Amino acid sequence: MSSNPELFPAIGSVAEQTQKLPVEQQTVEVTLDEERPVQEIESLCMRCEEQGVTRLLLTTIPYFREVIVMSFRCEHCGFSNNEVQSAGTIRPEGVVYTVRILARDDLNRQIVKSNTCTVSIPEIELTIPPGRGQLTTIEGLIRDIITDLSADQVLRRVENPAAYEKIESILQWCREVVGDGDADDADENAAVDTPKKASESDRPFKPFTIRLDDPTGNSFAEFVGGMSDPKWNMRTYHRTREQNIELGLVAPDESAAQPPEEEPIGGGLEGENEEIFNFPGTCSSCGHPCNTLIKKVNIPYFKDILIMSTNCEHCGYRDNEVKSGSAISPQGKRITLKVEDREDLSRDILKSESCGLSIPEIELVLQAGTLGGRFTTLEGILDQVYEELSQKVFASGDAAGDNGAFENFLKKLKAVKNVEHPFTLILDDPLANSYLQNLYAPDPDPNMTIELYDRTWEQNEELGLNDMKVENYEEDAQPTAKDAEGAPKDAPSSKEAATVASS
Repeated sequence: MSSNPELFPAIGSVAEQTQKLPVEQQTVEVTLDEERPVQEIESLCMRCEEQGVTRLLLTTIPYFREVIVMSFRCEHCGFSNNEVQSAGTIRPEGVVYTVRILARDDLNRQIVKSNTCTVSIPEIELTIPPGRGQLTTIEGLIRDIITDLSADQVLRRVENPAAYEKIESILQWCREVVGDGDADDADENAAVDTPKKASESDRPFKPFTIRLDDPTGNSFAEFVGGMSDPKWNMRTYHRTREQNIELGLVAPDESAAQPPEEEPIGGGLEGENEEIFNFPGTCSSCGHPCNTLIKKVNIPYFKDILIMSTNCEHCGYRDNEVKSGSAISPQGKRITLKVEDREDLSRDILKSESCGLSIPEIELVLQAGTLGGRFTTLEGILDQVYEELSQKVFASGDAAGDNGAFENFLKKLKAVKNVEHPFTLILDDPLANSYLQNLYAPDPDPNMTIELYDRTWEQNEELGLNDMKVENYEEDAQPTAKDAEGAPKDAPSSKEAATVASS
């Protein structure tokens, strides 16, 4: 659906145009008038069954899309309702917006919450399921939570004291966020949005995170100062078949719903790459039985790898990891890539659990083991680094007293994600199990250099290769003086220590 600038004007121009009109001319009944941007239609009130009024506004939100803002009010019983619906095409991907709220000024950020969006606040383990669409601010969303949860608190206090205490703790946290920590119950139920007061800035503020997950991609969270805002992050994902069915985009298929036949266990991985092996196990999170799927994949011009995926149907725990499926390399590998444009972000990257990653331009260094084994794209690995750093540091509050140093670092990291300037990516893997796609293969890549090096005795000791013996292991090892002296001058070379036959 192509946007029509006359039918969907920008929301700022609509506000200016409406203010210039007299009050009695700001709405129009049923018909659309370009000089009167708001339509007014009589509608049936579902509470008292009298006639109320629905106002419709067709507008465009900058950096987002066309939306329809609807407001209903019944003058007979006082019932009111506001809703937002998307007027654009269905996006091919879902979207997750993550916003770090570090100060009260961040509560003024606008959000668009569609009727398929799930809102969560991890700090208080609060999840708002999909419901009516809203065009509001983060402060308005928090006040709506207070109003909704406070409705039946008096009854819960008598019938279910445990639930009352749990909800009361959430309400107290929400009141502290909006600056109403000392408000009475009467004030909690008041539907009046008070503007921010100067005295509220003196109240202690606890940072928190708000996350919007919308499989239709029709939700939005405002950023400040451009998409390089370090407190704001957007991630897209492909919808699952179940999500497409729930949204009505795909018809349920009975044959597709049948589970695939399980592959034999212990049959080896010497077959075709299409084979997927199913190993039953136990979920490390909830203890219920769950299966781990393992598939062997051959990366061209590299080696075989094993992709493992665990998904628990009971608690929702998920884990994906990549392991090497070949022999241990006798030498380590260091890959250096000069990233110059966004095309380089589409390169496939295999980062093993023994690989370290660094970007000297922004002083980013990830030690071996960080993020585990990952098989994704360069853009995907940078997104994971950004999400892990921003979530853990902002959630723990460690970034509050660093005078904005970590926030500046996240700005640099986001600039690297957007390739606003060239940067250098270095992968250092002593086991040589990491890989970065060569766009010019089989010819050498002019922007990528690969260096092989001999591992040091300390690296072999850390990897457990010095004590590994795969030939003549039935013989007793001869004790030498090196066991007491540490690393001797004639320590075994990397090639001797890493001579391991492929199973």
